[in-house]
Amino acid sequence: MTTVRTLLRWAAYALVAPVLALGPIASRLRVPRRMLGIFIAPRDNLAVRATVHSVLATAVGLVTWFLAFLAAVAAVRGTVYPLIAADDLEHSWGGPTLAGAWAVHALLGIGLLPAWGLLLAGLGVVQVRLTRRLLGRDGPWWPLPVSLLLTVAGVLLFISWLHQI
Repeated sequence: MTTVRTLLRWAAYALVAPVLALGPIASRLRVPRRMLGIFIAPRDNLAVRATVHSVLATAVGLVTWFLAFLAAVAAVRGTVYPLIAADDLEHSWGGPTLAGAWAVHALLGIGLLPAWGLLLAGLGVVQVRLTRRLLGRDGPWWPLPVSLLLTVAGVLLFISWLHQI
């Protein structure tokens, strides 16, 4: 149970991080300590680093919010599938009957929520490591390129999602 609670905290931090990235540096360092118990010792001379952190953390945060939106859409759409697409069941997963299509969409929409939660928790880890690298005295190097890759991948995912609507 504590593992689930811990993962939910990391996912919550991932959703809060873009708002923190636009706020004061003290908040960016205080919230990980209060939410996750992670202390980040502040670095001296943070002007440029704080700006880079704001840009990267906001970009990764937008990807996080988009993925949370997709998870919510999948869960709601799977649950109320007969109200959304009851007319085209021939080519639907679980079709051609309404019961089969509804069962498959509901199982996928709700069944994948733990995977979405793990993904959001992973993005929370990236956010904390990014904060530790840019604003703290120590931290690994990998959050910078990972943040850039996540931003590019998120933009491409968003564009492809727009084209399929």
